[in-house]
Amino acid sequence: MKKPKDYIIFPLDVSSREEAGHYIRLLSHEIGMFKVGLELFITCGPAIVKDIHDAGEARVFLDLKLHDIPETVKRAARAAGEMGVRFLTVHCGESMRMLTAAVDGSAGKTGILGVTVLTSVSADDIRSAGFRDEFGSDVTALVAKRAAQAKDAGCEGVVSSGLEVAMIKTVCGADFISVTPGIRPAWDGMKTDDQSRVATPAQAVLNGSDYLVIGRPIRDAKDPVQAARTISEEIQTALG
Repeated sequence: MKKPKDYIIFPLDVSSREEAGHYIRLLSHEIGMFKVGLELFITCGPAIVKDIHDAGEARVFLDLKLHDIPETVKRAARAAGEMGVRFLTVHCGESMRMLTAAVDGSAGKTGILGVTVLTSVSADDIRSAGFRDEFGSDVTALVAKRAAQAKDAGCEGVVSSGLEVAMIKTVCGADFISVTPGIRPAWDGMKTDDQSRVATPAQAVLNGSDYLVIGRPIRDAKDPVQAARTISEEIQTALG
Protein backbone atom coordinates (compact mmCIF):
# COMPACT_ATOMS: atom_id res chain seq x y z
CA MET A 1 0.00 0.00 0.00
CA LYS A 2 1.27 3.46 -0.91
CA LYS A 3 2.33 5.46 2.15
CA PRO A 4 2.27 9.28 2.39
CA LYS A 5 6.08 9.41 2.18
CA ASP A 6 5.94 7.48 -1.10
CA TYR A 7 4.39 10.54 -2.74
CA ILE A 8 7.54 12.55 -2.12
CA ILE A 9 10.30 12.80 -4.71
CA PHE A 10 13.38 14.64 -3.48
CA PRO A 11 15.50 16.21 -6.25
CA LEU A 12 19.23 15.69 -5.85
CA ASP A 13 20.00 19.06 -7.42
CA VAL A 14 23.63 19.06 -6.32
CA SER A 15 26.91 18.95 -8.20
CA SER A 16 28.83 16.10 -6.57
CA ARG A 17 28.42 12.46 -5.61
CA GLU A 18 29.54 13.30 -2.07
CA GLU A 19 26.87 15.94 -1.54
CA ALA A 20 24.24 13.71 -3.09
CA GLY A 21 25.33 10.91 -0.77
CA HIS A 22 24.65 13.14 2.23
CA TYR A 23 20.99 13.56 1.24
CA ILE A 24 20.64 9.94 0.17
CA ARG A 25 21.76 8.73 3.60
CA LEU A 26 19.65 11.36 5.36
CA LEU A 27 16.38 10.89 3.48
CA SER A 28 16.33 7.39 1.99
CA HIS A 29 13.82 6.23 4.63
CA GLU A 30 11.74 9.42 4.64
CA ILE A 31 10.75 9.71 0.96
CA GLY A 32 9.70 7.45 -1.87
CA MET A 33 12.05 8.49 -4.62
CA PHE A 34 15.12 10.56 -5.47
CA LYS A 35 15.17 12.63 -8.64
CA VAL A 36 18.45 12.59 -10.54
CA GLY A 37 18.69 15.40 -13.06
CA LEU A 38 21.09 16.39 -15.79
CA GLU A 39 23.80 18.00 -13.67
CA LEU A 40 24.23 15.11 -11.26
CA PHE A 41 23.90 12.39 -13.89
CA ILE A 42 26.48 14.04 -16.12
CA THR A 43 28.79 14.37 -13.13
CA CYS A 44 28.33 10.88 -11.67
CA GLY A 45 26.77 8.71 -14.34
CA PRO A 46 25.03 5.42 -13.44
CA ALA A 47 27.01 5.23 -10.17
CA ILE A 48 24.58 7.63 -8.51
CA VAL A 49 21.67 5.36 -9.39
CA LYS A 50 23.47 2.46 -7.74
CA ASP A 51 24.16 4.60 -4.65
CA ILE A 52 20.43 5.25 -4.25
CA HIS A 53 19.48 1.62 -4.75
CA ASP A 54 22.11 0.49 -2.25
CA ALA A 55 20.92 2.94 0.43
CA GLY A 56 17.41 1.61 0.94
CA GLU A 57 13.97 1.27 -0.60
CA ALA A 58 13.79 4.71 -2.25
CA ARG A 59 13.61 4.47 -6.02
CA VAL A 60 15.04 6.61 -8.84
CA PHE A 61 13.33 9.20 -11.00
CA LEU A 62 15.80 9.86 -13.82
CA ASP A 63 14.84 13.32 -15.01
CA LEU A 64 16.85 13.74 -18.20
CA LYS A 65 14.05 15.26 -20.30
CA LEU A 66 15.18 13.46 -23.44
CA HIS A 67 14.52 15.24 -26.73
CA ASP A 68 16.23 13.72 -29.75
CA ILE A 69 15.58 11.59 -32.81
CA PRO A 70 13.44 8.52 -32.03
CA GLU A 71 16.19 5.90 -32.35
CA THR A 72 18.51 7.77 -29.97
CA VAL A 73 15.71 8.19 -27.41
CA LYS A 74 14.80 4.52 -27.76
CA ARG A 75 18.34 3.41 -26.95
CA ALA A 76 18.61 5.82 -24.03
CA ALA A 77 15.34 4.51 -22.59
CA ARG A 78 16.60 0.95 -22.95
CA ALA A 79 19.74 1.85 -20.98
CA ALA A 80 17.64 3.51 -18.25
CA GLY A 81 15.47 0.43 -17.98
CA GLU A 82 18.53 -1.76 -17.51
CA MET A 83 19.61 0.49 -14.60
CA GLY A 84 16.32 -0.21 -12.84
CA VAL A 85 15.08 3.37 -12.62
CA ARG A 86 11.39 3.84 -11.85
CA PHE A 87 10.71 6.81 -14.13
CA LEU A 88 12.45 8.48 -17.08
CA THR A 89 11.34 11.80 -18.57
CA VAL A 90 11.00 12.59 -22.26
CA HIS A 91 9.82 15.92 -23.66
CA CYS A 92 6.45 15.96 -25.38
CA GLY A 93 8.01 17.74 -28.32
CA GLU A 94 7.11 17.97 -31.97
CA SER A 95 6.87 14.24 -32.72
CA MET A 96 4.84 11.54 -31.00
CA ARG A 97 7.26 9.05 -32.57
CA MET A 98 9.88 10.14 -30.04
CA LEU A 99 7.55 9.27 -27.14
CA THR A 100 6.61 5.95 -28.72
CA ALA A 101 10.29 5.12 -29.23
CA ALA A 102 11.00 5.79 -25.56
CA VAL A 103 8.16 3.48 -24.50
CA ASP A 104 9.40 0.77 -26.85
CA GLY A 105 12.97 1.13 -25.65
CA SER A 106 12.02 0.90 -21.98
CA ALA A 107 10.43 -2.52 -22.58
CA GLY A 108 8.27 -2.07 -19.49
CA LYS A 109 11.28 -1.84 -17.17
CA THR A 110 10.88 1.87 -16.46
CA GLY A 111 7.91 4.18 -16.72
CA ILE A 112 8.14 6.87 -19.37
CA LEU A 113 6.84 10.28 -18.32
CA GLY A 114 6.10 12.97 -20.85
CA VAL A 115 7.14 16.50 -19.93
CA THR A 116 4.19 18.66 -20.98
CA VAL A 117 5.07 22.29 -20.19
CA LEU A 118 7.83 23.11 -17.71
CA THR A 119 6.49 24.74 -14.53
CA SER A 120 8.94 27.61 -15.09
CA VAL A 121 7.15 28.47 -18.36
CA SER A 122 4.49 31.18 -18.28
CA ALA A 123 1.78 32.14 -20.77
CA ASP A 124 4.01 34.99 -21.96
CA ASP A 125 6.77 32.48 -22.71
CA ILE A 126 4.35 30.38 -24.76
CA ARG A 127 3.25 33.39 -26.78
CA SER A 128 6.84 34.52 -27.33
CA ALA A 129 7.73 31.04 -28.59
CA GLY A 130 5.25 31.44 -31.43
CA PHE A 131 2.49 29.05 -30.34
CA ARG A 132 -1.06 29.61 -31.54
CA ASP A 133 -3.17 32.10 -29.58
CA GLU A 134 -5.29 29.33 -28.07
CA PHE A 135 -2.18 28.00 -26.28
CA GLY A 136 -0.63 31.39 -25.49
CA SER A 137 -3.80 32.54 -23.77
CA ASP A 138 -4.33 29.24 -21.93
CA VAL A 139 -1.28 27.15 -21.03
CA THR A 140 -3.54 24.36 -19.74
CA ALA A 141 -4.80 23.79 -23.29
CA LEU A 142 -1.27 22.97 -24.41
CA VAL A 143 -0.72 20.78 -21.35
CA ALA A 144 -3.93 18.86 -22.11
CA LYS A 145 -2.96 18.35 -25.74
CA ARG A 146 0.49 17.06 -24.84
CA ALA A 147 -0.80 14.85 -22.03
CA ALA A 148 -3.25 13.19 -24.42
CA GLN A 149 -0.40 12.76 -26.91
CA ALA A 150 1.75 11.10 -24.24
CA LYS A 151 -1.03 8.70 -23.30
CA ASP A 152 -1.61 7.76 -26.95
CA ALA A 153 2.13 7.05 -27.25
CA GLY A 154 1.94 4.59 -24.34
CA CYS A 155 3.60 6.73 -21.66
CA GLU A 156 2.81 5.85 -18.05
CA GLY A 157 2.14 9.47 -17.18
CA VAL A 158 3.30 13.05 -17.43
CA VAL A 159 5.03 15.77 -15.46
CA SER A 160 2.78 18.77 -14.94
CA SER A 161 1.85 21.55 -12.55
CA GLY A 162 -0.32 20.64 -9.57
CA LEU A 163 -2.82 23.20 -10.87
CA GLU A 164 -3.33 21.10 -14.01
CA VAL A 165 -3.57 17.61 -12.52
CA ALA A 166 -7.37 17.45 -12.22
CA MET A 167 -7.71 18.43 -15.87
CA ILE A 168 -5.16 15.80 -16.93
CA LYS A 169 -7.00 13.10 -14.98
CA THR A 170 -10.22 14.10 -16.73
CA VAL A 171 -8.60 13.98 -20.15
CA CYS A 172 -6.41 10.89 -19.68
CA GLY A 173 -8.05 8.88 -16.88
CA ALA A 174 -7.43 8.37 -13.18
CA ASP A 175 -4.74 5.73 -13.74
CA PHE A 176 -2.58 8.04 -15.85
CA ILE A 177 0.24 9.07 -13.50
CA SER A 178 0.89 12.72 -12.73
CA VAL A 179 4.23 13.79 -11.26
CA THR A 180 4.07 17.33 -9.95
CA PRO A 181 7.01 19.72 -9.49
CA GLY A 182 6.62 23.26 -8.19
CA ILE A 183 5.38 22.08 -4.77
CA ARG A 184 5.64 24.65 -1.99
CA PRO A 185 4.17 23.88 1.46
CA ALA A 186 2.06 26.69 2.94
CA TRP A 187 4.47 26.88 5.91
CA ASP A 188 7.28 27.64 3.46
CA GLY A 189 5.56 30.86 2.44
CA MET A 190 4.61 29.57 -1.05
CA LYS A 191 7.88 30.92 -2.48
CA THR A 192 7.80 30.62 -6.25
CA ASP A 193 11.55 31.03 -6.98
CA ASP A 194 11.93 30.01 -10.65
CA GLN A 195 8.56 28.27 -10.75
CA SER A 196 5.58 30.07 -12.28
CA ARG A 197 2.84 27.55 -11.45
CA VAL A 198 3.01 26.21 -7.88
CA ALA A 199 0.76 24.32 -5.44
CA THR A 200 0.88 23.05 -1.87
CA PRO A 201 1.28 19.30 -1.22
CA ALA A 202 -2.32 19.10 -0.03
CA GLN A 203 -3.65 20.94 -3.09
CA ALA A 204 -1.71 18.72 -5.46
CA VAL A 205 -2.77 15.47 -3.79
CA LEU A 206 -6.41 16.55 -3.60
CA ASN A 207 -6.23 17.38 -7.32
CA GLY A 208 -4.98 13.85 -7.99
CA SER A 209 -1.18 14.11 -8.10
CA ASP A 210 0.50 10.73 -7.73
CA TYR A 211 3.99 12.02 -6.89
CA LEU A 212 5.27 15.40 -5.67
CA VAL A 213 8.74 16.76 -6.44
CA ILE A 214 9.72 18.71 -3.32
CA GLY A 215 13.23 20.10 -3.09
CA ARG A 216 13.95 23.46 -1.48
CA PRO A 217 11.42 23.20 1.39
CA ILE A 218 13.23 20.05 2.55
CA ARG A 219 16.80 20.85 1.56
CA ASP A 220 16.78 24.39 2.99
CA ALA A 221 15.05 23.46 6.26
CA LYS A 222 17.01 23.50 9.51
CA ASP A 223 16.00 19.85 9.91
CA PRO A 224 15.41 18.23 6.48
CA VAL A 225 14.22 14.96 8.02
CA GLN A 226 11.57 16.73 10.09
CA ALA A 227 10.55 18.80 7.07
CA ALA A 228 10.00 15.62 5.06
CA ARG A 229 7.97 14.13 7.90
CA THR A 230 5.85 17.28 8.19
CA ILE A 231 5.08 17.12 4.48
CA SER A 232 4.15 13.44 4.84
CA GLU A 233 1.73 14.42 7.60
CA GLU A 234 0.17 17.07 5.34
CA ILE A 235 -0.24 14.49 2.60
CA GLN A 236 -1.81 12.06 5.07
CA THR A 237 -4.30 14.73 6.12
CA ALA A 238 -5.18 15.43 2.48
CA LEU A 239 -5.72 11.71 1.89
CA GLY A 240 -8.13 11.64 4.82
